[in-house]
Amino acid sequence: MQEFYIKQVSWATHEAQLRLIREQVFILEQQVPVALEWDAHDRDAWHLLAFNQSGATIGCARILSNGSIGRMAVLQEKRGIGIGMALLNAAMKLCKQQQLKEATLSAQTHATSFYEQAGFVIVSDVYLDASIPHVDMLLKF
Repeated sequence: MQEFYIKQVSWATHEAQLRLIREQVFILEQQVPVALEWDAHDRDAWHLLAFNQSGATIGCARILSNGSIGRMAVLQEKRGIGIGMALLNAAMKLCKQQQLKEATLSAQTHATSFYEQAGFVIVSDVYLDASIPHVDMLLKF
């Protein structure tokens, strides 16, 4: 039996759950400044939430209409069981359903091999985002 499931949600209906995960992972754990975490894209983006079997939220991702995948986060105690890859696969599937030709993302450099496993390739030099090294990555469908 799988320990989690992924569901597409909206900001309007699941803002509190999305904020909770992103605050825990990005703001508290990774020290991303609050002002950098929240932007105007959340209202119009597609969102994915990962839930455990009890219905508690344990991960999230955001997809913009241009195919930009971001704000992927899994609670620290739930990492290593496939939630991140399940979120990424669901995000890629959503991009394909929207008939997008490619997906892009800004990856923290420590996570590039994770995204490469899904077929993404690095397309930029390293740069800092919220004082964390990142690279841009691309996947063509």
